[in-house]
Amino acid sequence: MQVWAAVPVKEFTGAKQRLAAMLPPQQREVLAATMLEDVLAALAGARRLGGILVNTVEPRAATLAERYGARVLTDGARDGHTGAVNGMARALAVEGHAMLTLPGDIPRVTSTEVDAVVGSCLSAPSFTIVPAHDELGSNAVLCAPPGAVPLRFGDDSYFPHLAAARRSGIEPTIVRLPGIAMDIDHPADLRMFLRAPRMPTRTLALLEAFGL
Repeated sequence: MQVWAAVPVKEFTGAKQRLAAMLPPQQREVLAATMLEDVLAALAGARRLGGILVNTVEPRAATLAERYGARVLTDGARDGHTGAVNGMARALAVEGHAMLTLPGDIPRVTSTEVDAVVGSCLSAPSFTIVPAHDELGSNAVLCAPPGAVPLRFGDDSYFPHLAAARRSGIEPTIVRLPGIAMDIDHPADLRMFLRAPRMPTRTLALLEAFGL
């Protein structure tokens, strides 16, 4: 069973509103696109993935996805993060693949980390999760098969996902990886990203160009 990456992407207009105190709307749009490109580059460089899916109706995101060899879907793209992931899960289940879903706002993710998550996948049915740095969010989830565990994303999804896996009769595999763990949603996240040991990402270069 191949593992495919599945990335849900919202429209860039109005993106990252919780960063409004630090960045104006146009800069937030550019930031969302730039973070997505960092994620896609890491996925494209991973050796253990069978392929990449991006679920979006945002034309700029679709163009980026295709540049990195990803397939673009729109099933559930406007139904929030969970709806978009479920749309990709349906497609991958039909094709007989496992699903590794990650958000587009983890610009410090590396190909090595992606391969580490894929390498942790146990025989189906199995469930692997990488928590956010605050252990509230679920920043990477690997389901084999894609419908092995019902998924519901939000600001506090990590422990509910662990519980959902156990209710499904699966003991979750927990993997902690610093790049995947660092998502950028709030001003505190952005400040943490800027304070982290320097890593040459497109996102860091952009934020420095913004004067942050």
